[in-house]
Amino acid sequence: MRIIQVGGLLLAMLMLGACAPEVGSEAWCEAMKEKPKGDWSANEAGDFTKHCVFK
Repeated sequence: MRIIQVGGLLLAMLMLGACAPEVGSEAWCEAMKEKPKGDWSANEAGDFTKHCVFK
């Protein structure tokens, strides 16, 4: 019974934690502006340039 409760809790946390703004949206651009540039991946940098700089 305890395993089912823990599994359900982990599943709920995973589902809620996966809610991130869509790449290229205004919310995503703002989140990327707040994120340190050293933590950006190459894909994030390319997407930021494509969607936020050259709209």
